[in-house]
Amino acid sequence: MLSARDRRDRHPEEGVVAELQGFAVDKAFLTSHKGILLETELALTLIIFICFTASISAYMAAALLEFFITLAFLFLYATQYYQRFDRLNWPCLDFLRCVSAIIIFLVVSFAAVTSRDGAAIAAFVFGVILVSVFAYDAFKIYRTEMAPGASQGDQQ
Repeated sequence: MLSARDRRDRHPEEGVVAELQGFAVDKAFLTSHKGILLETELALTLIIFICFTASISAYMAAALLEFFITLAFLFLYATQYYQRFDRLNWPCLDFLRCVSAIIIFLVVSFAAVTSRDGAAIAAFVFGVILVSVFAYDAFKIYRTEMAPGASQGDQQ
């Protein structure tokens, strides 16, 4: 740990670089399959949030909540910050995030389409697309990280 005197004696540029080094973005992750899936989920959630804001503002909280949750996971994975929390089962948390988003967006999308408003219908269409993206992400997480016997069956 640096004392106050050590921080004061260093150049300001060194302190900023040392503090920002902990949150360096892994560009390889952002271009990986998982990174592209999270970015797609984030973009579609933002589009649905805008559609709900334009038509039925009662449903925009669900889209906004999922937007922030997906943004948090993208930040944690892109900065490799999730590795500092080794007691959490990250594949399980990510799987539960996808399953909860599927349920929320299915219910909200079908409830919004009953209003027959143009923006609500657009939110329904993007909601169905987003549900399929979340379902694909949940399938990939289950298949690669959580499938029983996936790695044990090969060793027998």
